[in-house]
Order: sequence, then structure tokens, then C-alpha cells
Amino acid sequence: MESDLRSLRITSIENEEEDEERDDFGKEGEQEDDDDDEEEEDEVEVTLGFAEKPKNPRLLLRHLFPSKAGGFPAWLDPVDLPAEKSFTCGFCREPLQFLLQIYAPISDKEYTFHRMLYVFMCPSMSCLLRDQHEQWKRTVENPCRSVKIFRCQLPRSNPFYSSEPPKRNGTDIPTINGAPLCCWCGSWKGDKVCGSCKSARYCSAKHQSLHWRLGHKIECSKILNLSETSASCIVNGKAKVRATEKYASNSLWPEYEIIIEEECTFDSEIPEDNRSITSLAFTSNRIDETYQLLSDKFEADTDKKVWASFQERIAKAPEQVLRYCQDPAAKPLWPLTIGRPSKADIPRCNYCKGPLCYEFQIMPQLLFYFGVKNDPDSLDWGTIVAYTCFASCDASISYKEEFAWVQLYPTATVA
Repeated sequence: MESDLRSLRITSIENEEEDEERDDFGKEGEQEDDDDDEEEEDEVEVTLGFAEKPKNPRLLLRHLFPSKAGGFPAWLDPVDLPAEKSFTCGFCREPLQFLLQIYAPISDKEYTFHRMLYVFMCPSMSCLLRDQHEQWKRTVENPCRSVKIFRCQLPRSNPFYSSEPPKRNGTDIPTINGAPLCCWCGSWKGDKVCGSCKSARYCSAKHQSLHWRLGHKIECSKILNLSETSASCIVNGKAKVRATEKYASNSLWPEYEIIIEEECTFDSEIPEDNRSITSLAFTSNRIDETYQLLSDKFEADTDKKVWASFQERIAKAPEQVLRYCQDPAAKPLWPLTIGRPSKADIPRCNYCKGPLCYEFQIMPQLLFYFGVKNDPDSLDWGTIVAYTCFASCDASISYKEEFAWVQLYPTATVA
């Protein structure tokens, strides 16, 4: 089981030449032509992530360092969570929803013995359309975003976890409790308290209002009329909401474990009749219809060429929801020529001012697992690409915001 814990480990940087190569990747404006993208990615090892229903949801708790999608996050630092100004959508100002997290430690640095990357986004497609427009504004220091990535890292010796690997036999427990979380979403710190029961906590007034209308009004009365057989219990003289009421939202995306496989294990020759677009539609009519519709949208030969290359690469393992690679030469697998960033479009690290480099991308297949419909206003994307600090700098803040680039399909109308 320890191998599962380290399944997304970033390999060590071997020498200074590799450091310089990756630093140049972030500093140069136009080092290489886009035509080389697919060729260069072929030369590096890519890790794929697949969504599977967890056999035991308790194995996705924070002290087991899970890679997971949907549900609520397993915070690595459970105390110093992102502030409210960081976890709200830059457009609708609603709290962002948890998308996925990846456990990706760096073994050759003491302060990155544990390292987790988190992705949150607003579930509104209208906000994502505005986000896609906002990301091009290079001169804006704090652009409005509806997709945010956070990086958290800890040394082996830390206040929260044992220095020994978890046994995964039911005996593992965190050394301290975390900050109280929102009773509605289970994602963000519950700084606001219900004025009646003084027990339920919320990250925002919106989530408090939703919970009140959809169940807490009744639960609150039970807490106020507390007894040993009621829906609550007494802890140190104070009422405590039942564990089953802790995260009450019915709009969270379903929870999945992210299972890791190396892409090279899928390199066996694909039969010619399986190289079609429909090979991507592994279980979902949604994916089948979307990919076939997109094929008709491409007019330029370059679009068709890139799309064909993307299609062929994905067809090796069409159920993949994640592509990950820490190699300095790695580049995203873009489905389109339009909407790609240049080197100059990628900002520098907000904390150390060093270069940001590609680390992983999220594929649209994840939306199928989340049950997102194929309606015109439903959430959709071509790919979401994460650029993280090359040095994985150890700034004083626990959760450091990284950079997301969203590429939408041409069927979406950019705001």
C-alpha cells in the first residue's frame, strides 16, 4: 500500500543542467515551435489518472495522503486553510467547488516530503467562459479567476502526521484535529457560526442560507432541545452536530479515487478501426456526441491535424481524467491550436518570482464521472492545464496559489 501513497511521486532532479533547462523553459518567450509539442511529449514518461469509486472511502482521508476527485478536499495542512478572498469565484463571488487533488511529493527536498496540489472551480459555465477571457490579461496582478490551483507541502517531521508511512490497516490517525469546516460544503474553513445553536459552522453566508433552508432549520431545533437520544451529542458541555450532518450539500461532485497508471503500459498497437473519434466514447453518449460534433467544427488543416494527434494519443486510454508529468521537457497535450498560451502568457511564481512550468492537465472525461449533462449551458472544457512553481518554493503561506490555463472547445461562446 505504501506504493499507492507514492504513486504520483515527482522524481528527483538529477543535475544542474536539468535545472537550467527547466528555468529557461519559464523565462524564454518563444523557445520552441508548437509543432514540436507532440513530439517532445512522446519522449517523456507521462502518468495517467483514472477515476474509480473508492472501495473504502476512509482510505481517502487526509492522513492517508490520497489522490482523489469530487467530494470534499483532504487538506494536507488542516489548520491554515486558504482565506475567503482566495476561495471565491472572481466573477459570481460564490465559494469554489472542489474538483480534484494530486499527491505529488518531491523526494530530494526536505520541505516537500509531502506535497499536495488542489484544483477548485466554479460550477458555472458562464463564469468559466469569463475566466477563459481573463486568463489572457498578462498585466493584471490579481486577475479574476473561476479555476484556482493551490499547492501545499510539508517536511517529513511536521505537527500533523507521523514521520512513518501509514499502515493503511485502520490504525492510522492524524496527530491533531484540523480547523472546523463548513457544514454545507465541507471544503472551506467554517469561520461563521449559526447564531441559534452555536454549533453549525459555515464558510459563507450563502452556504449558511442554503443549509438553513434545506435541513438545518429542523436540526437546529433539535440541538436547542438536546437530549441523549436526539440527533446531536454533548461534547464538553457544547452541542455538536452529527457527523452525518457535517457536509450537507447535495451539489458536491461524487467522490472518486484517482488510480495511477503509466501511459507506456497502453502503448500496444491500437487496431485501425479503433482509431476513430468514437473510440473516445468509452461509456458515455456525452463524450461520443461531443467529440463527433467538434470534429465537424474544425475548418483549418492545422486544427484537424492537432485534433487527430490528440485523438490518437487519448485513444490509447480513453478513460483517462488526468495527465501528469514533471519532466522539464513535458508539454500539455492540447486538443486544439486555438486558445493555447505562449510562454509569455504564463506568469512567474507569485512568491519566489521564479518560472512556472507545466505539471499536469485535467481531461474533460472527468465531467462524465461527475454526471454533468451535455446541455448548452453545462460545464465543459477542452483541457485545464496546471502550471506550478518549478522550485516548489517554500513560502511562508501554507496554501500557495498556482496558475491554471483553460482551453475551451470551439462550441463554447467566449464571453
